[in-house]
Amino acid sequence: MSQVLVPQGEPFRRRTGALPLPWSSAEMTFVPDSSVVADVIPSGNYGERRNGREPDMIVLHYTGMADGKLAVHRLTTVGTEVSSHYIVHEDGRIIQSVPEIKRAWHAGASTWAGEADVNSCSIGIEIINGGHDYGLPDYPLRQIAAVIALCKGIIIRRKIPRHRVLGHSDISPGRKQDPGEKFPWALLAASGVGHYVAPAKIVAGQNMTVGASGDDVRALQEALASYGYGISASGIYDFATVEVVNAFQRHFRPQKIDGIADVSTVTTLKNLLAARSIDNNLSA
Repeated sequence: MSQVLVPQGEPFRRRTGALPLPWSSAEMTFVPDSSVVADVIPSGNYGERRNGREPDMIVLHYTGMADGKLAVHRLTTVGTEVSSHYIVHEDGRIIQSVPEIKRAWHAGASTWAGEADVNSCSIGIEIINGGHDYGLPDYPLRQIAAVIALCKGIIIRRKIPRHRVLGHSDISPGRKQDPGEKFPWALLAASGVGHYVAPAKIVAGQNMTVGASGDDVRALQEALASYGYGISASGIYDFATVEVVNAFQRHFRPQKIDGIADVSTVTTLKNLLAARSIDNNLSA
């Protein structure tokens, strides 16, 4: 059984008392879905999941604002048209704002594995972090420990496959960069959250970049689409392809994010697809 891997002396803040009392209003009543939730601060920005869709994906975000107070206010204030199911503070304190059965508004214009209504099939987790606009601060270890614990509970409850724990940048290439290249995806995967392989070493070799065309480009696009990215296999290395390669690198090969499909990027993608195939066979 996998464990939450957290360096000694950096625990996240676990609940010491009972779960919060049910929050209720004329609009919504709910108790937390997770035992690691510290507070319920309801958001008025939510709806019903469409076509009876059950969530089978987790999308991780950074808040990209100056501080946590501003982020919580924006995510819970009616009229901002944005929300998430959970918010994780730097000290590990977890807030739930929308029940998991409801459709939070966190994904925006996005797609994954051919599905365009990501809000209806996902659970959104906003992680308090200033993001690229504020220098992309490091994620505190206790905050990451809390994210891991929260995600593991969701994965068990919702039977979410490892490869469907994603970043906002994965589902919205070019439009979003969060949770960013400093997010410790490898640590999450080692703790049983998400799908990851060690990035292939960056070496000299043949690269594909803007203007390239042909079978190799088409094979790259098909492989990215096979993993889930929203990309057409045109055989032309256009700017849309650059954006998707950037998103892939940000998640799976963060040492160098340049939108160029070098040997390391292509090899990492092949290894990732092979590892997912093995996971799928084991769970079949």
